[in-house]
Amino acid sequence: MYCMTSCLVISSQYSIPGTEMGRDYLNWSNEKPMLVFHCITFCYGVPPMSTTQMCCHVTTGSANACEKTSFVFLRQELPVRLANIMKEIDFLPDKLLSTPSLQLLQSWYATSLMEVVGFLEKEPDDKNILKKFTETLVSIRNRHNNVVPTMAQGVVEYKDAFGSDPVTNQNVQYFLDRFYMSRISTRMIMNQHSLIFDGSANPAHPKHIGTIDPDCDVTEVVKDAFDSSKMLCEQYYLTSPEIDITQVNAKGPDQPLRIVYVPSHLYHMLFELFKNAMRATVETHEMALHLPPVKVRVSLGSEDLTIKISDRGGGVPLRKIERLFSYMYSTAPSPVDIDNSRNAPLAGFGYGLPISRLYAKYFQGDLQLYSMEGYGTSAVIYLKALSSESVERLPVYNQSAIRHYQTSNEADDWCMPSKDPKKLGKYERRS
Repeated sequence: MYCMTSCLVISSQYSIPGTEMGRDYLNWSNEKPMLVFHCITFCYGVPPMSTTQMCCHVTTGSANACEKTSFVFLRQELPVRLANIMKEIDFLPDKLLSTPSLQLLQSWYATSLMEVVGFLEKEPDDKNILKKFTETLVSIRNRHNNVVPTMAQGVVEYKDAFGSDPVTNQNVQYFLDRFYMSRISTRMIMNQHSLIFDGSANPAHPKHIGTIDPDCDVTEVVKDAFDSSKMLCEQYYLTSPEIDITQVNAKGPDQPLRIVYVPSHLYHMLFELFKNAMRATVETHEMALHLPPVKVRVSLGSEDLTIKISDRGGGVPLRKIERLFSYMYSTAPSPVDIDNSRNAPLAGFGYGLPISRLYAKYFQGDLQLYSMEGYGTSAVIYLKALSSESVERLPVYNQSAIRHYQTSNEADDWCMPSKDPKKLGKYERRS
């Protein structure tokens, strides 16, 4: 962590005059005393980690030394990542912050921050402390399981009550991309520690280092995600398209396409894209005897691992492409019960594509859509082929971020077509 100073004080009565870097979190339960959290962090940047570093810093040396190293790192790093994003929550519209969902979500983050900070002065050589820390990480992870649907529900509550405007949409989009990316990063580093040091093995994936597969077979993950999507499609539509896979390994022809990656992240992206491709294909060709297949091309080069998924689902107009990645434009009905959201992840909020793009970007990749209206859509996932280049992409709370929230929407400096064509008759040359 590149910091000038980093301080966090938990108090029930003290305040820090003359600073805006604190936020008072009122008690979320009548039975508990009011707590005030003052988080002061002057950071040059949160240090991103590569997949190589995530594997090495928990596997180098003796088991006990590795756990101590991970413990010391996380007890310093997690408060910074949590505090950074908690400060950005302050810049959301007050009416959004006042929704029950946002109040609940802030209480989760405040509680988790307190729990991690409680280990700052603990002795890393104490095995009981290390065990308790791992248990705390698991507890935090479970507490935050429903962060995505809870935040989404808050946005829905806000839109239903107050509507939306371009400036709010822009700021909420900017915030949610950073908020969900922060969540991906905190869960990633917590899972690395808890899965490795909780004392239990993973018989299904014995070679995994936490959530990372150092020899991830990309084609197998593609097939797994397709099979799951196919089963879901057949349950709903009673039919589904087949898959046509082509793979190219520029590094070694006829060799499997393997990279160091997080299979669950890749599966999440692929599952979402296959669901969309299958639905579009079935609905576009509902009267056809045979459905056109979903074509998948996987290519491993010297820098990139690229996956292209192409369907014949009718395509999407160009003007709607960017809306597919917007959190504020979803027209899907909201889930009735957030507590059951894990049964159908993100169902009803239309967050599948924007969250999938964040998973791709997390390790310096990307996810892009290219569509031909009337024909079909191609989705392309770009991943880094080298683990040393698969470095975290993290939001940092600084003056640039603050200015983004404070900047209003300026007038467009390009002329835009009006709905009604301009009558040019009076400008015609007279003969």
